[in-house]
Amino acid sequence: MDEPGTEVAELVTRTRAGDEAAAGVLVAHLTPLVTRIVRSHLPRRTSEEDLVQSVLIKVFTRLDQYRGLVPLEHWVARISVNTCRHEISRESHRPELRHADLSEEQCAVLDHLAEQNGDVPAEQDLASRELVDRMLQLLGPEDRLVITLLHLEGRSVEEIKAITGWSGPLVKVRAFRARRKMKHHLAHLMKEHRT
Repeated sequence: MDEPGTEVAELVTRTRAGDEAAAGVLVAHLTPLVTRIVRSHLPRRTSEEDLVQSVLIKVFTRLDQYRGLVPLEHWVARISVNTCRHEISRESHRPELRHADLSEEQCAVLDHLAEQNGDVPAEQDLASRELVDRMLQLLGPEDRLVITLLHLEGRSVEEIKAITGWSGPLVKVRAFRARRKMKHHLAHLMKEHRT
């Protein structure tokens, strides 16, 4: 076949007709493209392999919709990007941190918090900081900012007012709400950790 697109078009035709060998060649041809796109648009809590598989399934279940007006790779790229964007949007509407997302060290911090009320031992400082960072990622930008300034950097309400332009009461209310959200996330993790 002279044209590279002709070979792909023939693979599409054969795949539509049920030729599994052609489908295998088409998967091998499209997987590197889909993988590159998924890597550049990968949502935080989604496995790269899972998302690549999801895109390829969509491509093959919709193959009858492909009209051949654009190169197959362009059509597949659009499906890939849209799938990633949908997954990112879905995650942003339902942010969560699951116990399965934690490292062993972070789980040890949870164990310590569940068993004792005191401070985390010094050898768990890094893991506890990583756990706090992960929980901060679940907050919106303003909540994350107020927690960082007030509790992690130790700034006063007056300093935060000067930095942000917020009123004193607004700083206090945002800090209260952000702490409550973090406590909720921590309680959810603790409950999941015990089960």
